[in-house]
Amino acid sequence: MNSQDNALEQAKNVENIVKETAEEVVSQVENTVAEAAPEAGSTEPEKPAAAEVAAVAEEAPAADEAPVADEEAAAAEEPADEPAPAAEEEPKKVYKTKAEILERVKEIAHGEETPNKEEVDNLKTIFYKLHIAEREARMKEYLDQGGDPEKYQVQPDEDEEVFKAEMSVIKEKRAKVFMEQEAEKQENLKKKLAIIEQIKNMVTSPEEANRAYQDFKKLQTEWREIKSVPADRANELWRSYQLYVEQFYDLLKLNSEAREYDFRKNLELKTKLCEAAENLANESDVISAFHQLQKLHQEYREIGPVAKELREEIWTRFKAASTVINKRHQQHFENLRAREEENLQKKTALCERVEAIANEESKGASDWERRTKEIMEIQAEWKTIGFAPQKMNVKIFERFRAACDEFFGKKAQYFKDLKQRFAENAEKKKALVAQAQALQDSTEWKSTTDKLIALQKEWKTIGMVPKKLGDQLWNDFLGACNKFFEARNAATAGTRNEEHANLQKKRDIIAKLKAVAEEAGDNVQETVQKLVEEYQSVGHVPFREKDKVYKEYHEVLDKLYKELNISTARRRLDSFKSNLKDMARRGEDALDNERSRLMRRYESMKAEIQTYENNLGFLNASSKKGNSLIDEMNRKVQKLKDDCNLVREKIKAIDAENSEKE
Repeated sequence: MNSQDNALEQAKNVENIVKETAEEVVSQVENTVAEAAPEAGSTEPEKPAAAEVAAVAEEAPAADEAPVADEEAAAAEEPADEPAPAAEEEPKKVYKTKAEILERVKEIAHGEETPNKEEVDNLKTIFYKLHIAEREARMKEYLDQGGDPEKYQVQPDEDEEVFKAEMSVIKEKRAKVFMEQEAEKQENLKKKLAIIEQIKNMVTSPEEANRAYQDFKKLQTEWREIKSVPADRANELWRSYQLYVEQFYDLLKLNSEAREYDFRKNLELKTKLCEAAENLANESDVISAFHQLQKLHQEYREIGPVAKELREEIWTRFKAASTVINKRHQQHFENLRAREEENLQKKTALCERVEAIANEESKGASDWERRTKEIMEIQAEWKTIGFAPQKMNVKIFERFRAACDEFFGKKAQYFKDLKQRFAENAEKKKALVAQAQALQDSTEWKSTTDKLIALQKEWKTIGMVPKKLGDQLWNDFLGACNKFFEARNAATAGTRNEEHANLQKKRDIIAKLKAVAEEAGDNVQETVQKLVEEYQSVGHVPFREKDKVYKEYHEVLDKLYKELNISTARRRLDSFKSNLKDMARRGEDALDNERSRLMRRYESMKAEIQTYENNLGFLNASSKKGNSLIDEMNRKVQKLKDDCNLVREKIKAIDAENSEKE
């Protein structure tokens, strides 16, 4: 078998290894893409693209040149566009106002720079957060001022219209850039196919390979200078290129010195790449280290082979350094996913808190304001929490927004109802003001006083009205009442002075009764009777003092009657008996007439006693404690019973007188 046949057989073996390894790498890429692909519309940080994940997947070295599998995998996943920097590559600018965002959007739309998708999406997200916050603030201000929720209309936002217009320009600009890039990739594809065809023609014989060596090196340089090609052709293109490059080297018949020089040069370059990859382990920015590693892999693929006995060693070193960066990169996103899960738990807890607050029963406007403050604090806390996992981020936000909307909807309905109640209360108070003003000039002091007091009691039963209107109505109502009472007080000033004088007189009489009870001297009954008559002749006292002085007066009288045994009834009976002799001398008719009169009075008094006792039974059953009315009725009943007994004794005395005559 000649050298050309050996070269072709070796090339076939290399191609088989390449296919098997590439299939395994592509499978890994598909799985990674399925896990990392962001959901449509999500504003979460983008996961690494398929090219980033797969380009440094751990591959087994090929037969003659270890990096072949890695080269194919990386080439197969060349991005269709220049990859956007990852979210963590550099800190994002913080935009606090819509004006700042509009300024940046205009720079992108009308500047020379190529629009970056991530930055544009970030600007859009922040703009609409600010836009929605402003709209909700305007609505809250409207409702706080007593506006009708049903009549509220969202006002057009000029900033939003400008933002939409500039975003349309950016969209067209990106579409144009994309078309230009696609056209450039197609042109690059043609160039690389032409290079492959030229190298293919160089490997027809060893002699041709030796003569075309310098042309081959130029073609390699041209290949490296050509950038992106369509992604669906990249794998096939690289595999063909690598195949014919390997065939060319296998057929190349250079002298050993030149070949060794070439191998040493390539080894030196690849060693530097290994050192650079190893130094990336000290890079604090994991994402930046990962992207730098991609560039190192691109350079590694473009360097020619080293001595056959060193190929596996140098590749193993480079692969080991790549594995360290890959694991750090993978761990970074695992930590990111863990933080996202933690954020989801925090946001779920906030949703539950808002839902619980929304379901609480309101106890008044102050309670609504307290709960509104709690909701606002929760919303502020929500903004401090990062993104949840992409599959749940939109759902958890929708749940949070729904709970907040439910609360503020209930609040709006409450204040709408409250506004209606305020209007009804205002009408009621206006009616009371009108009634009070109609009475303010009346001179019927007693009846008007009662009416105004009734109006004041009714005023207290009416609920609140808006403070400004409430103060005005109260001032009007109070002014009407004060006008009447001031006039009444001026007109009745003399009466009040007389009542205070009467009060002092009654207190003086009570003091004299107390002194009689202590002294217990002669003529006590006469003294008490005179003081009682004097007390009863005194006129009215101030209403507030009436019950107090009445109680004090009767307490001292009860004590006198009990302790000094003053029995008016006994003396009256003795006097009646002494008069019976004179009555008997006038004839039996006089005694009979007196007895008949006394019997009628006796029956009348018994009936009256029965009536009072029935009334007392009713009052005692309906009253939890005694009062002056019951005490007074008890005294009247006792006096009636004493008088009734006296009448009965008089009847007995008449009957006794009649018996003696017989």
